[in-house]
Amino acid sequence: MKPSDGAPVEPRLSIIMPVYNEIGTLEEIIRRVRAVDLTVNADGATDLNGGPTRLEKEIIIVDDGSTDGTRDILARLQRDEPEDLRIIYHERNGGKGAALRTGFEAATGAIYVVQDADLEYNPGDYVRLLAPILAGRTDVVYGSRFLGGPRAAMSLSHTLGNKGVTWFTNFLYGTVLTDMETCYKCFRRDVIEGMTLHSQRFEIEAELTAKILKRKYPIVETPISYNGRQFHEGKKLTWRDGFTAIAALIKYRFSD
Repeated sequence: MKPSDGAPVEPRLSIIMPVYNEIGTLEEIIRRVRAVDLTVNADGATDLNGGPTRLEKEIIIVDDGSTDGTRDILARLQRDEPEDLRIIYHERNGGKGAALRTGFEAATGAIYVVQDADLEYNPGDYVRLLAPILAGRTDVVYGSRFLGGPRAAMSLSHTLGNKGVTWFTNFLYGTVLTDMETCYKCFRRDVIEGMTLHSQRFEIEAELTAKILKRKYPIVETPISYNGRQFHEGKKLTWRDGFTAIAALIKYRFSD
C-alpha cells in the first residue's frame, strides 16, 4: 500500500458505528448522521463553491451484544427505514475493537469514518474530515478535540489521559498528533486493506494508529467539536484503557 497520489475517490462514505447499550442516544445519532449534507468542494474547501463533490453514504451499525433495548430500536429502524442502514448483530459483547473489525469488513465505500453512538461527536464535522482526502492531500484525517473547536465536559482525568497517550504515540512513532484517541478517524479504504487488526476493546484506537503510521501514511488533523459524557451518563472509557492503549502502542511498534 502506498500513500495517496492524488487519485480520485469514489463518492461513497461508509459510516461505521459500533453500538453497545445506547438506547438513550441511538435514534438521535442516526437522525443526525442521516441529516448531514456530504457536499464537499472539489478543491478541498468547505464553502461549496466551484465544483463540489456530493458523497453518498451508507451507515453500518454493529450492535455489540446490547441488552438494554437497543436491539429493539435497531429492528424497528431496519424494518421501517432500511434504505441507508446495514445492521450487524454480535451475539455477545466483544468490545469496540471487535465491532469495528466487523464493520470494516462489511463496508463498501471508498472512504470510512468511525462514528460513536453516544452524541459526543458531531456528524456535522464530516465535511472537515473528508475535504483533505477528496482533495488528494492525504489518505487519513483525524478529528482533533484539541485544535480549537467547540468543546465541553471533558474531565481533567480524561484530558490528561488523552494527552499522555498522544504524547507517547508521538514519541514512539515520530509523529506530531494532538489527539490519537479521537473517535473521528477517517481514511480511504485502501489504507486498511490487507491490514490485520486484533484488538477487542478500546485499544483498537492505538492499534489502528500504529499500523497506519508504520505503513507511512501521514495523518492530517482537523479541528472538531466535542460534547463529552461523564461516567454517570454512560461513558465507558476508564483509566485502565489508557494503560492498554500504551501497551498496544508498544506491541505494534515492534510487531504486526
